[in-house]
Amino acid sequence: MSLLLDSHALIWYLKGGTSLSDAARTAMEDSENLRYVSAASFWEIAIKVSLGKIQLDYPFPALKKLGMDLGFQILPIEFEHTIQVAALPMHHRDPFDRMLVA
Repeated sequence: MSLLLDSHALIWYLKGGTSLSDAARTAMEDSENLRYVSAASFWEIAIKVSLGKIQLDYPFPALKKLGMDLGFQILPIEFEHTIQVAALPMHHRDPFDRMLVA
């Protein structure tokens, strides 16, 4: 199975606790699954950290290495993704979620 984590799922996974369902946590911990995190999610987390909306238990730059150490593959944002965003219907207005869809 392939999983694309959004920023909240990544943070909830890293913090532990009960914000994720048991099924989601199990899927994210299954090394047989391909687990992806978009650069868009790191961008969104950076904004939330800078605004004081979330606090991390480690410096923000450590987030990339932590994710990679846990086996998450980081997906880049390319110009072609912006073309896809421009063509998406307006089912969702959140710019980061739209980038994930693209």
